[in-house]
Amino acid sequence: MYMIVGLGNPGDKYAATKHNVGFWVVDRLASAMNVTTFKKQCQSLTAISFWQGKKILLVKPQTFMNLSGQAVIELLNYYNEQIDDFLVIHDDLDLPPGQLRFKQSGSSGGHNGIKNIAQHLNSNEFDRLKLGIGRSNNTVDYVLSPFSQKEKIILDEAVDLAVEAIGFWLEKGIKDAMNHYNQKKKTPKDPLDHV
Repeated sequence: MYMIVGLGNPGDKYAATKHNVGFWVVDRLASAMNVTTFKKQCQSLTAISFWQGKKILLVKPQTFMNLSGQAVIELLNYYNEQIDDFLVIHDDLDLPPGQLRFKQSGSSGGHNGIKNIAQHLNSNEFDRLKLGIGRSNNTVDYVLSPFSQKEKIILDEAVDLAVEAIGFWLEKGIKDAMNHYNQKKKTPKDPLDHV
């Protein structure tokens, strides 16, 4: 079974914020897999589906971002030997809005959700898919604010591209996914460039 974890903060207050793009991707993936309901499990909302014969566990931790590792480790322990691989999807301040980048391991890059997962796993060795949200001087207010109308259009395309990229990761693995998607040309085109 493959576990796909989208990071975000629970509740309507945070649903439209930049920090929740991980949830957006999991929701779009669920829709593509005809998943209609999630259940509460191990401090998360989870759903099981299938993609090209592979069993997929979709996960949205409900611990709030900075404690995401609690939910991830609980699920890994619960399913124990059943998890073949897992992918964590999260926002990234260092990438332009809408740009995707796979990462196989390494530091958290200052992302508290990733940092907490690494602490609970006692390892930085896990696959990630980062979605760029751009950067601001006031990081906390910025990540907890909604996107502009222009950014929303860009991010909506990026979420669709992320769903495609996850399918590629499931089929080919992290190294091929990095080679295929970690290119600037894979950034969604700005639909308002001509305006």
